[in-house]
Amino acid sequence: METVVHVVAAVISNTEGQIFIAKRPDDKHQGGLWEFPGGKLEQNETREQGLARELEEELGIAIEHCRPLIRFRYDYPDKPVHLDVWRVDAFTGEAHGREGQETAWVSLDALDDYEFPAANKPIITAVRLADHYMVTPEPDPEKLDDYLLKLEHALQSGVQLVQYRAKKLAALQWRSHAAAVIKLCEKYSAKCIVNASINDALNISAHGVHLNSQRLFDFQQRPIEKDLLLVASCHNQEDLQQAQLIDADFVVLSPVKATASHPEATPLGWECFAKMVKDIAVPVYGLGGMHVDDIADALQAGGQGIAAIRSLWPVS
Repeated sequence: METVVHVVAAVISNTEGQIFIAKRPDDKHQGGLWEFPGGKLEQNETREQGLARELEEELGIAIEHCRPLIRFRYDYPDKPVHLDVWRVDAFTGEAHGREGQETAWVSLDALDDYEFPAANKPIITAVRLADHYMVTPEPDPEKLDDYLLKLEHALQSGVQLVQYRAKKLAALQWRSHAAAVIKLCEKYSAKCIVNASINDALNISAHGVHLNSQRLFDFQQRPIEKDLLLVASCHNQEDLQQAQLIDADFVVLSPVKATASHPEATPLGWECFAKMVKDIAVPVYGLGGMHVDDIADALQAGGQGIAAIRSLWPVS
């Protein structure tokens, strides 16, 4: 029987928003590369117990608050590992390399300057993403200014990740309105991902493109550059595997709960959601009947957070 090594790891942040990383000893697996601290889960340990033990042994800190970030399987050429990563944002003690390892506190942007094992890419993506992804409603062609006012209110409220979805606007109106949405998102340092063809998204300088579940299978490799976000809609395990194949940055999986927009669809529920995403090395947002109160359930199920239209879009 194949042995999969269960590894718990921590993305530790300080009050300045920096992330703690450590360099692996040269004589260890993936030696000489930087990593998020952690180690193998021991027999009869809970995930939280294993994480607490590893951080005390390696760094001399005690966890005060942590939450799940991302879980997935990664197959190295020499062994498969199940990475169980947590976000630690409160701790006591001064983090340092108790085993003599080189360590550093770095900004999120600076993570790209360090060489990590290949398995760490989705971890870095996940730590940079918000726990909610707002999907915009269909714009009313007669009320586009009102739409922008509501979008600005959402951005002022802390929305950092926006999917612009407009299927009924005429081509010229769509380009003009989409450009205005992107400009507004940039004003608040938010990312705007456009639900459209790749060419259309690139032509208006969107921050990324959102592929529906049909367009997802048009590609066998990543179709856009790494500096743009590639996102996909998924509904089953085949969709999730395809998104991973083309190196999507994150996906939405739906429907988790019953939804008014697709009443005929059978909800997955959080238990099924958790089973589907546990080996997928891509951050996954739950979509369908989602509210802010569902974020905690999404995190516990191994998701990145929630995606929603009605519960995140301002009503007035």
